[in-house]
Amino acid sequence: MTEQPVDDRVIDLDVRSLTAAAAGDLEEAQEYADKAADSGSLLGIALSTYLRTSHRHDVYDRPAAFEAFIAGGGNVDLYRRTSAVLASAYPGAAALLDVGCGNGHALVPALQMAGDAAPSAVELVEPGADLLEHCVGAVQAAGLPLKITGWQMGLTDFLKTAPPAQRWHLAQSTFALQSIEPTERLVALRALAPRVDRLLVVDFDVADERPGSKKHLRDLATRYERGLSEYDDTTDLVAQGFLMPVLLGQLSADEARTNWEQPAEKWREEFQAAGFQDVEVRPLADYWSAPAFALTATGATMTG
Repeated sequence: MTEQPVDDRVIDLDVRSLTAAAAGDLEEAQEYADKAADSGSLLGIALSTYLRTSHRHDVYDRPAAFEAFIAGGGNVDLYRRTSAVLASAYPGAAALLDVGCGNGHALVPALQMAGDAAPSAVELVEPGADLLEHCVGAVQAAGLPLKITGWQMGLTDFLKTAPPAQRWHLAQSTFALQSIEPTERLVALRALAPRVDRLLVVDFDVADERPGSKKHLRDLATRYERGLSEYDDTTDLVAQGFLMPVLLGQLSADEARTNWEQPAEKWREEFQAAGFQDVEVRPLADYWSAPAFALTATGATMTG
C-alpha cells in the first residue's frame, strides 16, 4: 500500500499526549488525545479510547487482538517472509525449539513449506495459554508428521525445567525475545547457547533513541499513526487489545512494560555476549514499526 504522509499538526497533538502519559499525567494525556482524535488522528482516537476506558491487563491476555494484529496490514508480507526464512533453516534440524511461538502464525506455514525437511520433533515455549493452545492445534490440524510438545512458560523457566542434557539442532524465535526484560534475557540466552547447534531470530531493527525524548515520542507517534492506518474493521480491537498497551507500556509507569526493542547491532552484541558464535544479521522486510531482520548464529559449543 502507498504510505500516506501524516499531518505534522496532528502528530504534535499525539506527541503532547504521549509526553503527558510518560510524565504520569493521564488527565493531560487524555486532553491532548481528545484533541488529536477531533483532528482525525487514528492514534488520537486509539489513545483517547484507551485512556478513558482501559482496565490494566497483560497485553497477551486478549489473544483475539494479537491475532487480528498479526493477520492484517503489513504483517501479511512480514509473516510470509518470516515463514520462508524459518523454512530455509530447517534442513538438518530434526529437533526444533520455538521460543515464543505465539499462535503459530509464522511456524505452521514454515513447517508446511519445508516439507520433508521439516523437523521431526518440535518443542513450543509460550507463556500465553490461549496462544499456545492455538499453536498446538494449528500444527495438529495441518497433519504434519512430527512430535509436538507445548510448554506454557517463559524461556527462563523452561530452561530450568528442561533436562540439563537436552539439546536442539535449531532454536528459533520470532518477535518474542523483545518481550523479555534485558537482564533476564541475557541470563536466559547464556543458558541456551550451549544447548543449541544453531539459532535463528527474527525481530525489529529499532532506532536507538533516548526513551521519552521528543525525537523518540515523535517517531513513535508517526509510526503508530501509520500502523493503525493499515487496519480497517479490526482497528479498534487491534488498538485497544494490543497496540496501545504496547505503546504506553514503553512510556508510562502506570502500564506494565511488555517490550524492550533495540537496534539490530545491539541484538548482535547481546547474542555474542551470551556466548553465541558466528552471529550474522541481514535485512528481512520493511515494516511500519521498524525494519525486520533475521539473525543467525551457532551455539556456544560449536566449532569449525
